[in-house]
Amino acid sequence: MPKRSEEMLVDLWMSLLLVWITCVPCVSMTPIIGQSKGTQTGGSAAEASGPGEGQRLLSRAKRGWVWNQMFVLEEFSGPDPILVGRLHTDLDVGGKNIKYVLAGEGAGTIFAINELTGDIHAMKRLDREEKAEYTLTAQVVNADTDEPLEPPSEFIIKVQDINDNPPQFNEGPYRASVPEMSAVGTPVTRVTATDADDPVYGNSARLVYSILEGQPYFSVEPNSATIKIALHGMDREMREEYLVVIQAKDMGGHMGGLSGTTTVTVTLTDINDNPPKFSKSLYEFVIPEDLPVGKMGGKVKANDRDIGENSKSTYSIIEGDDQGMFEIVTDSQTQEGILRLKKPIDYESKRAYTLKVEATNVRSEPSSGAPFKDTATVKIVVEDSDEPPIFFKPVYLLEVNENAPVNTVIGTVTARDPDSTGSLVRYFIDRHTDLERQFNINVDNGKITLAKPLDRETDTWHNITVTATEVRNHSQISRAIVAIRVMDINDNAPEFATEYEAFLCENGKPGQVIQTVSAVDKDDPIQGHYFDYRLVPEMLNNPNFTIKNNQDNSISVLAKHDTFRRQKQEMYFLPIIVTDNGSPPMSSTNTLTIRVCGCSKDGIVQSCNVEAYVLPIGLSMGALIAILACIILLLGEVFLFCIAVLLPRHKNEENIIRYDDEGGGEEDTEAFDIATLQNPDGINGYLPRKDIKPDLQFMPRAGPSFYRSNVKYNCNLLFGFFST
Repeated sequence: MPKRSEEMLVDLWMSLLLVWITCVPCVSMTPIIGQSKGTQTGGSAAEASGPGEGQRLLSRAKRGWVWNQMFVLEEFSGPDPILVGRLHTDLDVGGKNIKYVLAGEGAGTIFAINELTGDIHAMKRLDREEKAEYTLTAQVVNADTDEPLEPPSEFIIKVQDINDNPPQFNEGPYRASVPEMSAVGTPVTRVTATDADDPVYGNSARLVYSILEGQPYFSVEPNSATIKIALHGMDREMREEYLVVIQAKDMGGHMGGLSGTTTVTVTLTDINDNPPKFSKSLYEFVIPEDLPVGKMGGKVKANDRDIGENSKSTYSIIEGDDQGMFEIVTDSQTQEGILRLKKPIDYESKRAYTLKVEATNVRSEPSSGAPFKDTATVKIVVEDSDEPPIFFKPVYLLEVNENAPVNTVIGTVTARDPDSTGSLVRYFIDRHTDLERQFNINVDNGKITLAKPLDRETDTWHNITVTATEVRNHSQISRAIVAIRVMDINDNAPEFATEYEAFLCENGKPGQVIQTVSAVDKDDPIQGHYFDYRLVPEMLNNPNFTIKNNQDNSISVLAKHDTFRRQKQEMYFLPIIVTDNGSPPMSSTNTLTIRVCGCSKDGIVQSCNVEAYVLPIGLSMGALIAILACIILLLGEVFLFCIAVLLPRHKNEENIIRYDDEGGGEEDTEAFDIATLQNPDGINGYLPRKDIKPDLQFMPRAGPSFYRSNVKYNCNLLFGFFST
């Protein structure tokens, strides 16, 4: 620290000396020319006294400011203000009453001027990193009137830098990574420091880097600050992380320079430089023989010092499993090899296995390009277990004819106890699969027999489950599926595919196809169906119809003539015999009904009813009903007329009127004419009513002509209604 203070003091005196050398010669020069920043001062006229009175001598006086570019040291602190510089003008001669005025940045606060001498002092400690220069204005004015004597001039005061800021790492601390086993000189990362001092003036901002901590593993370039590998064979598995301390020093790294440090944490990343290694060279497992296929029989583990993908391995069986009884897979979570059964093992067949297992890295080794490997031996001992019986077949396929009698042996199932003790086996049918109990089984020998007759047309297949149980251990049960197919026999006669009803036109031509007939058969012969059609013997020579084979298991019924008439015969019945090709052949007689109908010229059936011939005039059925109703009505009218004529008429001499209403006073006298009551016969024997219209009181008595006209009218009305 004392040395650093001496250096600062030397710099200060050198600056003051430079100012003095620059300013003092200028004071003695007349006229003096001063320059300001970007401004050149001109001369001004001044008055002077001549040798005689009244004689005036005019002379041009040049003036100029006396200063160069001013400097002031930053961070200077002392008991008195520091002199920055002095201003002077050529007007300042002979005791003129002038004063200096300072204005601009920091005037009056940071900088102060002596009004009489023009000396400028810095009143405060300055920091170049806060503000590097100040622009001010100087002017000479009359001390009494403050009247400007010269135009203002601008100048600059620069703050001169000293080394007062240490280097800083703004982005630290740093983290970096580099692959393990990297070569010496491999770049790891680069750090950067900054210095707030002036990079132009001196060496205050010239930085040099060095490593304080992290040798001998790493080094740093002094100028570029690049950190590099310095030691060969750095292994992540030995040490993964390193802390490096980097220093940046200004003043070019010389004594007295300021410094700053940062830390860099360097992590070695993994490469695949370690092989997998089994924890044991020999593994032994005991596996029961009844272990299900796909279940785990044991685990092996090959450890790898690498991490991530570089540590992953796959396992395989390379020797000792010629029959493919086992497989080994990798557990992705634990990286263990899981040994599983691929096929069932049998203690009675083979009691031990010796396998050679290999672990191989998923990724290859960087230098050779081949993956690392390791091997281990696995010995497996098969443990005996009490196993259930084993059927010779998992599924049995049996056949039986549908006409087979009860107790027919359909087939036999067989199971054995695989254990060395060889227990006897008993057989049973799972009745949940044979609810109708159509089959039986012999418990000792496994023969399946028929318990009920079977019909293929009802069920073609029967699937039952047979169980086999050890005699000494009833819990040891195994099952087998027995599929029984019912074979077809020709036990169903063919018959018409549907109930046919054919229609024959009266105006049809001989040889016309009346109906196409086909047949069906419930049986299902292997060679397929073939049907033979023929007429019954008594119809072979019938004059009306014949049949023709269509060669597709169907026939066509043809008409032999064109003289069919409905009035002669409305319906015909044609019996046809259908025979199949089974063994023995089955046949049935089916009757085809043929109706004779009236058809249009195009052969379209219009009517098949006989009543059409009863109405030759073409009357419809509605018209016939109307006519019949008129006849019945007419007969009824005639009958009533006869009764009216034959019955004697009796004249009643007294006209007695009875009514049950109470008397209504004058209203009762208004109901009938008293004169009429006195003369009961009235006019022509009729009694007029006051409450009936006169034109309706005296209607003529109905006679025979009236009835005849009435019947005629009603008949015409009914006939017209039904006709429409």
